[in-house]
Amino acid sequence: MTSAVQDYPSRLSDPASRKLGTFSYLPPMTAEQIRKQIEYIVSKGWNPAIEHTEPKYATGNYWYMWKLPMFGETDVNGILAEIEACKAANPGNHVRLIGYDNIRQSQGANMLVHRAPIEA
Repeated sequence: MTSAVQDYPSRLSDPASRKLGTFSYLPPMTAEQIRKQIEYIVSKGWNPAIEHTEPKYATGNYWYMWKLPMFGETDVNGILAEIEACKAANPGNHVRLIGYDNIRQSQGANMLVHRAPIEA
């Protein structure tokens, strides 16, 4: 038996169709879902970091770092406050949250927490 795989058409010619990392094929996360993801990052001992970029550059490799990664931060409310501060300072930008795993020297989590309006 074969299962039907849903097509997610994403085209460079259609900026609104572009997918941006983990969870981007799902509806935007609610505030509570974002909180749960931050709690997970903290529970794993990963270092949270926030990045942002203009929508037209979102598919590139370089995103701007919002401050330094929050090494050892465990305060979920503090991390949420930094996300809000980044959004307020960069209202036209996408914002993503990363959880850096310093043991494996890689990203353990990477997700868009704010999707800015996309201009065609």
